[in-house]
Amino acid sequence: MPFISNTDKERKEMLAAVGVEKFEDLLVNIPNKFLLKKDCCLEDAYSELEITRKISKLAAKNISSTQANSFLGGGIYDHFIPAAVDHVLLKPEFHSAYTPYQAEVSQGTLQYIYEYQTMICDLTGMEISNAGMYDGASAAAEAILMAARKTKKFKAIIAGTINPMYLEVIKTYTVGVGIELVVIPAKNGLVDLDGLKKAVDEETSCVLLQTPNFFGNIENAFAIEEITHAAKKALFIVAVDPISLAVMNAPSEYKADIVVGEGQALGNAQNFGGPLFGFLATNLSLRRSMPGRIVGATLDVEGKRSYALTLQAREQHIRRAKATSNICSNQALCNLAATVYMTLMGKEGLKDAATHSTTKAHYLAEKITELDGFDMAFAAPFFKEFTISTPIPAKEIIIKLQPKNIFPGIDLKQFGHENMLLIAVTEKKRKSDLDELIKSLKEVTNG
Repeated sequence: MPFISNTDKERKEMLAAVGVEKFEDLLVNIPNKFLLKKDCCLEDAYSELEITRKISKLAAKNISSTQANSFLGGGIYDHFIPAAVDHVLLKPEFHSAYTPYQAEVSQGTLQYIYEYQTMICDLTGMEISNAGMYDGASAAAEAILMAARKTKKFKAIIAGTINPMYLEVIKTYTVGVGIELVVIPAKNGLVDLDGLKKAVDEETSCVLLQTPNFFGNIENAFAIEEITHAAKKALFIVAVDPISLAVMNAPSEYKADIVVGEGQALGNAQNFGGPLFGFLATNLSLRRSMPGRIVGATLDVEGKRSYALTLQAREQHIRRAKATSNICSNQALCNLAATVYMTLMGKEGLKDAATHSTTKAHYLAEKITELDGFDMAFAAPFFKEFTISTPIPAKEIIIKLQPKNIFPGIDLKQFGHENMLLIAVTEKKRKSDLDELIKSLKEVTNG
């Protein structure tokens, strides 16, 4: 956004308009001990041209995935985005629009949110979807709160194979509402089914599973659904990678009650970590417990198709204590990117992206395990991401490959797993990119 300056004359006019002589008069109600007593050490003011140059110089220090051979994943992925996506997003009627509360002047925004919800339902096989979730982690947390509201039970069982950052967000969301979190440890890269069976009881509100999980492995969702629904009223929540749904079972096929996930892979760039958007879909029987923004289609007084927000049990519309959600942000521009992306790709395009990603990931995994000291950390099947056991600390590999602009993956030591590297592959990778990583891994471990 361009810098907008205020002249001394304009400042004096504003101060006069509010009835004071100088800026300090606005601070009289702030106790003196809280006022800054010394200079902030700010640099001298820059012109717009000067600050633009300075920020551009600082930004140039960043390395994007277009400049590097990156295999980073862990929840945010470098999938191909058709150029038309950004061109649609930058249309002023979309780029400047905020929250579509006035249906009579927001039909375009409401329509694409409705189309987005429809596409998420098509992907997941569920009956109703919302919009406006912050990210996949908060969508998972909101699903747990939703299950507690619906079942009136307050024990949530979580597979220990979910993204650790999801778990941290879930803890934050649930700490003040009396929900007991029971985490089932991983066993060979998958949730321990025997441990899950022992934990599920009549006090269980839900079981949360991620598949493909944080390690990239595909869980046995059919077996976990049976364990979950053996308990009265317990809901089965599944976090999924939307790209994987082009080639894997839809969650509706294994009787998921609530489906959540991170939607960034659908037409949104990695952007150094955000913004992101989460999605949440469920069955019509749970519609009154859903959080977030929901758009419905109807007919206006002239009988023409129109769109409006519906089922609005949010804190901005009803008493806060009765609200299903306090989600106030609008992720609609990210949702629009996903809508345009899915429209352009179509079913076959999404299937191609998923197929190429998994084919290339398996090629890379096979070649890496042929190197001395490298092996698959787990024997479970995987989609586009996999975990490798390394002969030296994964951090050393990462540091040695950075000068080559190769980012080989995520060091899992920070999550308690020594000498493990989490590697993600998307359809964008060429065979030369994969072979470059293989060659470099051999050099840094044998050198």
